[in-house]
Amino acid sequence: MKKRKVPMRKDIVTGEMAPKKDLVRIVRDKDNNVSVDPTGKKSGRGAYISLNVEIAKRAQKERTFDKVFETKVDSQFYDDLVAYVDHQQARRELFEDGKA
Repeated sequence: MKKRKVPMRKDIVTGEMAPKKDLVRIVRDKDNNVSVDPTGKKSGRGAYISLNVEIAKRAQKERTFDKVFETKVDSQFYDDLVAYVDHQQARRELFEDGKA
């Protein structure tokens, strides 16, 4: 059986390459609205961040998405991002433990 290529993306906070499924896409649309894109299919400029709470908090502290998207991002977005990443990380740990 042919081995499939794993899509890789760069985490904008750490600069490390990781499999796309281990990251979450953040998108800025044409109206400069920044939002989490769980499907990875929203139109607009995208950037990826790891599903790791520490990295999300680091992005919040450094206001990474303000720099990447060259726009003022609301503080509430960063709070929502940390909560989303925390939830996804907990889900992943729960379901991976169930498979083992």
